[in-house]
Amino acid sequence: MSESSLPTFQHYQHAHCESGVTTNLLRHAGINMTEPLAFGIGAGLFFGHLPFLKVSGTPATTYRIWPGAIFKRVAQRLKISIKTQKFSSPEKAEAALDAVLAQGIPVGLQTSVYFLPYLPEAFRFHFNAHNLVVYGKEGNEYLVSDPVMEHPTRIAAADLAKARFAKGTPEPRGFMYYIQEQTTTPNFEQAIRSGIKQTGFFMMTPPIAWFGYKGILLLARKLKKYPERLSPRKASLYLGNIIRMQEEIGTGGAGFRFLYAAFLQEAARILQHDEFDNFAKELTEIGDAWRNFAFNAARIVKSRSGTLVSYTQLGDQLKSIGLREKDFFAALRKLK
Repeated sequence: MSESSLPTFQHYQHAHCESGVTTNLLRHAGINMTEPLAFGIGAGLFFGHLPFLKVSGTPATTYRIWPGAIFKRVAQRLKISIKTQKFSSPEKAEAALDAVLAQGIPVGLQTSVYFLPYLPEAFRFHFNAHNLVVYGKEGNEYLVSDPVMEHPTRIAAADLAKARFAKGTPEPRGFMYYIQEQTTTPNFEQAIRSGIKQTGFFMMTPPIAWFGYKGILLLARKLKKYPERLSPRKASLYLGNIIRMQEEIGTGGAGFRFLYAAFLQEAARILQHDEFDNFAKELTEIGDAWRNFAFNAARIVKSRSGTLVSYTQLGDQLKSIGLREKDFFAALRKLK
């Protein structure tokens, strides 16, 4: 197949994988969308700390909503018909992917970054919630638009199969999703308000205490006890994973706050409500506090802190962030 006959897909680089994939798929379908809008409408901002669930041997900490939720919520709120599937085997998953691609439809996939050879080796570790777009196939290679990459790329079918069926939490099981049709003109105003309402619910009144601002306060308390309950090596390992989930996975905890602040700025324009701009500024400051927390935590992990910062001080810093987010989302939910 010549280059001129290959499927075309407009690739855009974005800050976060799933909101980036959602944005690119909607743009391909002719819907004018930005990544901050996708992230906000999809209620992507989240926090969860689940000490009983281990990922690579450390307690699970997440700063984003669970995989697939952003795309599904955006589609639901903009009245877009979509299809999502999981599979029992790599063979069935590949056959289903090829069938959709043969119709000229680009497909979003959930994968493990560990098995994506086009990524720099430093970024390839066992993380199973990375999203990308496959928009065509040539021979035994798939054409890939990965929103965290500057340019489109390719991947061998065998490598993609490994990435789609990696073991661990969360297990992708070949998860794929794509747009079937747009049924109505999107109502962005209503979708924005629905997204804000849902984000506020999960940050303020989640169904379990490990989520939202309560999850942040829970982690703050546990951080203070790391030195007495864990060996120095394990304490450093646990703390290092918190930093990695915050700063290296997608846009991370601080970056998600900046992305949501950009969403609030767009909400101010679309809803013609200037107060959202003030909330955007405040959330940017909270994002800066998250970055300072990560900086101090990294000093402990690298054993360079000396007496300048301790686990107790780090816990207090995180508690302050949790209380700020509690006040922030309580006020945001009241904004009409």
